[in-house]
Amino acid sequence: MIDAHQHFWRADYPWLPDRLRRDYTLADLRPHLAATGFTRTVLVEAGLCTAAETAGFLALAAGTSEIAAVVGWASLSDPDLAETLAAHRRGAGGSLLAGIRDQVQAGPDDFLDRPAVRAGLATVAAGGLVNELVVRHAQLPSVARAAAALPESTFVLDHLGKPPMDDLGRWRELITPVAECPNVVAKLSGLVTEVGPGWTAEDLRPFVETAVELFGPYRLMFGSDWPVCELVATYEQVAAVMTAILGGRPAGIFGRNAARVYLDGSGS
Repeated sequence: MIDAHQHFWRADYPWLPDRLRRDYTLADLRPHLAATGFTRTVLVEAGLCTAAETAGFLALAAGTSEIAAVVGWASLSDPDLAETLAAHRRGAGGSLLAGIRDQVQAGPDDFLDRPAVRAGLATVAAGGLVNELVVRHAQLPSVARAAAALPESTFVLDHLGKPPMDDLGRWRELITPVAECPNVVAKLSGLVTEVGPGWTAEDLRPFVETAVELFGPYRLMFGSDWPVCELVATYEQVAAVMTAILGGRPAGIFGRNAARVYLDGSGS
């Protein structure tokens, strides 16, 4: 089984809330993997937004059997993006670079429509890498437009686009055009933190079930979003609630789809 979304970071990362302000390392992750039965993970950039972080993650992955692939950071509007990607691939662990994630959520609603950003998305796709997107739900229309404009790219949507957890109808309206793009794969991740303290399975269920309806079982991936999830839940609780809602651990959602998207090079 593959956890398609986890992070490492140091205590000095600027954005960390006090509750998460400590180092989170491979040694911290391994007991959670053992407890839940996951054997491999996809390590995703943690919002530091530096090339050095990506290089460090790749070097770590090169010597770590649990890390199947790395989604690194790069600026999509960087005119030297192609060389940045090539440099990462020349470095230690470069073959494990599977995708690029810019912090789109920090930009305006139409960020993905900007010509320089579209060019960056095309550069990532031309390099055989996944375009990983962390967005706010208000940005979902631009996700659908970008995916339709770049059918040769595989897009991975983190956290189901961060739904407004009190408005299923609004989110369904926004996510449906995204799901209609066959080159978009979505992650069942990050939902507990979108609800916040006191979340229940019934808070998550309608969003998970709608995602299964719209994307189908072959374009969804489980992600723990550890250690961000520790704001409101343990790794084990996140794995358990998704297992309960899905009625088990479908092989695609809990590993095969991540292997296809990140490891096999065959995208969606």
